[in-house]
Amino acid sequence: MATSRAPFAHASEAELARLFDFYRIVWEYEPRSFPIAWDDRGSPVEFFTPDFYLPEHDVYVEVTVAKPERNARKNRKLRLMRSHHPGINVKLFRRRDVERVFSRSLKRAS
Repeated sequence: MATSRAPFAHASEAELARLFDFYRIVWEYEPRSFPIAWDDRGSPVEFFTPDFYLPEHDVYVEVTVAKPERNARKNRKLRLMRSHHPGINVKLFRRRDVERVFSRSLKRAS
């Protein structure tokens, strides 16, 4: 099981990792990048790297806490990911999802 000591890109990722640890959910941080765009020669030029992989559930998790109007780039990448890699299970945790998970975990802890 990974620990919450990975160099996370955002505090929300660190919090989610701590929650995974608390519930003993095995996770990997950014273990793989998937090509989502190619040049004319077929070489990959753009990639999507989900934040977490949960191997026991075979699911990748992408976290975003940006305001919805700022998610266009991430949504585009996720659409391309699903289009080019339909067999890969990716879940997007948006701001409201993250807040909901954290508020529930805080209620359980108190």
